Amino acid sequence: MSDSAGGGAFASGALLLGVRHHGPGSARAVRAALDAARPGVVLIEGPPEADPLIPLAADPGLRPPVALLAHAVDEPGRSAFWPFAEFSPEWVAIRWALEQGVPARFIDLPATHTLAWQDEEAPPGPGPGDADGKDGAGGEGTEADRIRVDPLAVLAGTAGYDDPERWWEDVVEHRGPGAADPFAPFAALEEAMGALRERYGAGGRPRDLVREAHMRLQVRAARREFGDAVAVVCGAWHVPALRHRSAVTADRALLKGLPKVKADLTWVPWTHRRLARSSGYGAGIESPGWYGHLFRVPDRPVERWLTKVAGLLREEDRIVSSAHVIEAVRLAGTLAALRGRPLPGLGETTEAVRAVMCDGLDVPLALVHDRLVVGDVLGEVPESAPAVPLQRDLAREQRRLRLKPEALERELELDLRKDTDAGRSRLLHRLRLLGVGWGEPAHSRGSTGTFRETWRLRWEPELSVRVAEAGVWGTTVLAAATARAESDATTAGALAEVTALAEHCLLAGLPDALPVVMRVLADRAALDTDAGHLAQALPALVRSLRYGDVRGTDTGALAEVAAGLAERVFVGLPPACAALDADAAEEMRGHVDAVHTAVGLLAETLTGTAADAHGDLRGRWRSVLRALALRDAVAGVVRGRALRLLLDDGALEPGEAARLMGLVLSPGTPPADAAAWIEGFAGGGGGMLLVHDERLLGLVDTWLTGVSAEAFTDVLPLLRRTFSVYEPGVRRTLGELVRRGPGTTRGPDARAGDTPGFAADLDLRRADAVLPVLRLLLGPDTEHPGTSDHNSLAGVGT
Repeated sequence: MSDSAGGGAFASGALLLGVRHHGPGSARAVRAALDAARPGVVLIEGPPEADPLIPLAADPGLRPPVALLAHAVDEPGRSAFWPFAEFSPEWVAIRWALEQGVPARFIDLPATHTLAWQDEEAPPGPGPGDADGKDGAGGEGTEADRIRVDPLAVLAGTAGYDDPERWWEDVVEHRGPGAADPFAPFAALEEAMGALRERYGAGGRPRDLVREAHMRLQVRAARREFGDAVAVVCGAWHVPALRHRSAVTADRALLKGLPKVKADLTWVPWTHRRLARSSGYGAGIESPGWYGHLFRVPDRPVERWLTKVAGLLREEDRIVSSAHVIEAVRLAGTLAALRGRPLPGLGETTEAVRAVMCDGLDVPLALVHDRLVVGDVLGEVPESAPAVPLQRDLAREQRRLRLKPEALERELELDLRKDTDAGRSRLLHRLRLLGVGWGEPAHSRGSTGTFRETWRLRWEPELSVRVAEAGVWGTTVLAAATARAESDATTAGALAEVTALAEHCLLAGLPDALPVVMRVLADRAALDTDAGHLAQALPALVRSLRYGDVRGTDTGALAEVAAGLAERVFVGLPPACAALDADAAEEMRGHVDAVHTAVGLLAETLTGTAADAHGDLRGRWRSVLRALALRDAVAGVVRGRALRLLLDDGALEPGEAARLMGLVLSPGTPPADAAAWIEGFAGGGGGMLLVHDERLLGLVDTWLTGVSAEAFTDVLPLLRRTFSVYEPGVRRTLGELVRRGPGTTRGPDARAGDTPGFAADLDLRRADAVLPVLRLLLGPDTEHPGTSDHNSLAGVGT
């Protein structure tokens, strides 16, 4: 010891510094206590297997928030995390020890036991996650032991607070570490926790007794090696148990026979969002971003916080001036004084922000909570940290493709004609195949061509576990994805799964896996006789052809299998569409739509000998549609859809479509069947068809007005579903047409009150009114200056 104060710290044994995990006040108090005591060794709650990783905390490349990740070697998905933020007392203790050259060691129950225990009914919590009583094991015990206790909530309630977070801020965060006696806060907290342990025992976590037995043994071992100058940083809940003098034999007996697995540990990046209690983390806090701010700022925390809030709102184009910040500071201080608080806390600053900067609105306040109160800070881990080979290869790929993991969700637009973007696409698709959901495909707001992709990216800490778990498939992302695809192909339960896998192989650029997948696909397709399964599998296979084209992949074998699959669908679909109930008919309608699109793409893709071998696919498919449309045994929704597809393709004259529709909607057809037929024919984009062909609209209107009152109640839900998907403008136009009567012609002498835009001929006066705007947009017609206005309008139309 360097001074008398430090020597006095160990008068009653090891210096026990009970903390709240991820509490900035506890972190400051720990540093002050360590500076005063100058211990010879620092013991920290955490897995002892991580001791070799402690020196990495001095590496500038290791930036919190980070976490110790432990996973079972033989089962990487079995894992546990020990998170650390820059304001975590354990992290401050580690950094202090490294700066002072003092040994630091972890003393909690080894991860080899923690991971093995996870199979049982109530697993122990992972180290810092549960030591303050917020998470942990359950199990048998006395009635007091079975009561799960939140120590902060009990202490806050005893002090008359209804919010544990507010109580903690008042008694710890706003009071400072205690300049006169740096050990006083820990003594007070130990006394409070001692009373709680005396009342509640293990607090509903009897396995904590095992962990505390191991910690006591480690403290004894450290005192034998380093003398009395031992400092222990652990959850305050454990301090009374560590202070308790128990027999060594009793502690060893508790540890005897514990289950074990072989475990590996490393550092992984963590995020503020995953430190939040809302994420499900047992020792989580409500406001990681706010606590990080309190820990970093040297003075005037409220003024600096509200200035940061103002900057965020300005970035979102809200008008926030310096006067707003000044007024918000005053209001927060006034609220704190009225409530008897030493300083404004998060509650007071939030209310001030809502009232002064957000005009009482919750939407901008939610942005402040998401971006600042919680935050999207993502830690970093140096390359020197231990990692599975797959993780290292992924890191190399991320650097090569300039695709940095980020905690904040963002959209990434890719142009697959560019080498870098194509590489990014392959990497993201390979990771998805491996179960590493870093990116999710999204709908592009721009071009819909196959050379464009849109992704939503967000890196979550749990993805490190998924990467470790995927390491069993290979040492590189490419090798692992190839092996996983081959395995999934042989174990797939349905034909559609295999075709989707073939599509994924092309998207991910896995040429070595594709032959295996294609062999399985050909075998499954030859044996599967269910037309629904075949129809479900065809679209993904045809899409794969397009993806192969844009990526320069040889898809000849794929095209042959797709064409053969289409032939089998043509034969098997009509019988499969007969005698279906409502749900099966609706599902089959979706299959018919998908096959129709797939056949169109396939006919465009097949070239050369493949096209000659399979002939006119479009023509044969139209024959299938005609058979479906005319067969009475086929469900109404499928018949209506088949007729609609023929009409859209120009394979059926409008007059013939109207005749067939009239037959279906005749009085002899049961109303429910007719309504299902209308759903198939007019569902989806059928609204514009009814707008432009008033004969069809008139047939629907005539049928509907003739339905009896009793039957109308039965068909109304289906009709509502049919027409509710139309755009508001389409529904409004249909209403106007029905009001004046579908099929009513309008001549030049139409009344002014009639619906505009439905005259038999062009209204030249209204057309002339458009020309000035067109000239303004398109510029003067310099090539044909002599043309008339009406000719110019016609030219624009063409």
